[in-house]
Amino acid sequence: MKKQIRIDFVSDVSCPWCVIGLQSLQTALTQLDGEVDAILAFQPFELNPDMAKQGEDITEHLNHKYGATPEQAAQARENIRARGEALGFTFNMDKRGRIYNTFNAHRLLHWAHLEGRQRALKEALFKAYFTDGENPSDTDLLVRVAASVGLDVARARAILESDEFAQEVRAQEQFYLRNGIHSVPAIIINERHLISGGQPPEVFEEALRRIATQA
Repeated sequence: MKKQIRIDFVSDVSCPWCVIGLQSLQTALTQLDGEVDAILAFQPFELNPDMAKQGEDITEHLNHKYGATPEQAAQARENIRARGEALGFTFNMDKRGRIYNTFNAHRLLHWAHLEGRQRALKEALFKAYFTDGENPSDTDLLVRVAASVGLDVARARAILESDEFAQEVRAQEQFYLRNGIHSVPAIIINERHLISGGQPPEVFEEALRRIATQA
């Protein structure tokens, strides 16, 4: 009999390692089909909550935030690209020149959860930013991506042009910060077990099988 587990995937739309973590997790869940029944929910985290609307050049941003040289940033991007390719995700690094504020994307994801379309929207937003080089803070882009996964266009735009779900998203962000989550992805299993970072699929598979056996 399948063991049911809850997975809270704490992440940001602009986090490449969150893409890698999600791809790895989904690969592991495929391997565990028949053993594990996973309920997956995406929780909000902003890497750059104070980012201006126009965003920032990504090389400059990495230098300001982490002290990374252009050469180090380029090597990091190549490592990410290669990891993504191995997991079936395309990172078009030449199209991703800026990093943006993602709060509105998180508000839309909160609504998508209520509509049962959160996972589809999350994957579509990752593709829009990392593969297509789109701006995830742009209202028109967010509405278009919402429509592509079957969400109501008028409702999506109404949410984005208001403050709806802002309080709920802020509360969730603060909850995870208070509980020690300061980097993402953070994958929390059954509200007890933490797996950090863009781990390989086999790490997720082993951990999920062990947790499911103990449940």
